Amino acid sequence: MPSTVKKQPRKAAAKKPAKSSVVPDMLDANVSVETNAQLIARREQAVPRGVASAAPIYAKYAENAELWDVDGNRYIDFVGGIGVLNTGHRHPKVIAAAKAQEDQYTHTSFQVVPYAPYIELAEKLNALAPGDAPKKTLLVTTGAEAVENAVKIARAATGRPGVIAFTGGYHGRTLLTLGMTGKISPYKKDVGPFPSDIFRAPFPSPRDGITVEDAITGLKNLFLTDAQPERVAAIIIEPVLGEGGYTPVPFEMMHQLREICDQHGIMLIADEVQAGFGRTGKWFAIEHSGVTPDLITVAKSMAGGYPLAGVIGRADVMDAMIPGGLGGTYGGNPVACAAALAAIEAIEEEGLLQRSLDMGEHLKARFAEIGARSAPFRMWDIRGLGAMVAVEFVTDFDTATPDGDFTKRVIAHALKRGLLLLSCGMQGNAVRVMVPLTASDEIIEEGLGIFEAAVAAAVAEEAK
Repeated sequence: MPSTVKKQPRKAAAKKPAKSSVVPDMLDANVSVETNAQLIARREQAVPRGVASAAPIYAKYAENAELWDVDGNRYIDFVGGIGVLNTGHRHPKVIAAAKAQEDQYTHTSFQVVPYAPYIELAEKLNALAPGDAPKKTLLVTTGAEAVENAVKIARAATGRPGVIAFTGGYHGRTLLTLGMTGKISPYKKDVGPFPSDIFRAPFPSPRDGITVEDAITGLKNLFLTDAQPERVAAIIIEPVLGEGGYTPVPFEMMHQLREICDQHGIMLIADEVQAGFGRTGKWFAIEHSGVTPDLITVAKSMAGGYPLAGVIGRADVMDAMIPGGLGGTYGGNPVACAAALAAIEAIEEEGLLQRSLDMGEHLKARFAEIGARSAPFRMWDIRGLGAMVAVEFVTDFDTATPDGDFTKRVIAHALKRGLLLLSCGMQGNAVRVMVPLTASDEIIEEGLGIFEAAVAAAVAEEAK
């Protein structure tokens, strides 16, 4: 149900954080001769328009939750490279581990000459993943690659072709993962047909009146009409929808999915690419429900900014593929493995799981205050798990009509004031928060102050 936003008294403006500790020489060294405008012009000639960017700025330097562009403008980063930087930009442990590995070797391909960091990371991930059964891990490079391999493994383990995904789910931009992704624009527009034996079940939605019971009934009806359960290899679901709106899967639904999978011999795949590695206050978001999946896909914040992804699963399931059936030239790159081990260590040593839970509670409380002061009856919902939080805007409370245009204006006004934000949701009307878990309280408060000013500016602009 939508959050109740109560009227709150205006508080004194938060004190601005102390001046950044970034050494000025770092920003001045090797000064770029090009501006944002010049790089935009070059980009238009060299990069296809399909590769869209949310902000018309070009990065020069970043540290923890702050970023500077080539024009010298400073931004507070509430995006974190789309959820990649739970440990912040350039975490010292991550950078040191990567540099140390680079001094030894950068690539051999694990399929040719294997190396210890791959094994060490696999052992660590097997230990972190929920469930008591023995586990094994495959390392690859991207989230979509992880999802595709999870489907391959599930098909090999069950001897079945079918995959069931959910409305609003996002699983990648390759053709197979696009077939599972439940949102047309911009991901699937004009690029079909998609692979067969992929089916879609409804996701619970309070706005649309779809309950957990309705969603489960829809799944069972799918078994009767299109997806013979004996031919379904896997059900894949994000424990918290990412692009679909930062909506957590109700725990009741997750338990029912586990029961249905057990009943029909179907693999349950938890797509943790965006929700994993502390973002929700657990190593994996599905842990909040108490449900153990058969396979987990991971990427993004696992390696603290380096490209790395993987599939963690029950050992008997992971061994279903014959030798040579899994892998990839760059999969489990040794530098990325070293970075991932350091990022995981940082999460453990710095207590970032608890930090995520505390940060999430603070963000929700502050968003409720801001909603009551700046735009009453427009902030329809504040939701999420841990620090994986979204704020959803509507035209009014009576109809709860999604207001994507208003959300775009909020993001644009925030950018002008020095805050990086990103939208999500089927109608693009939610602002999601992916601020590094290492961000200081002062930086977060400064960012929230900018967010409030951006909302007020968007309201004023609309009133003109």
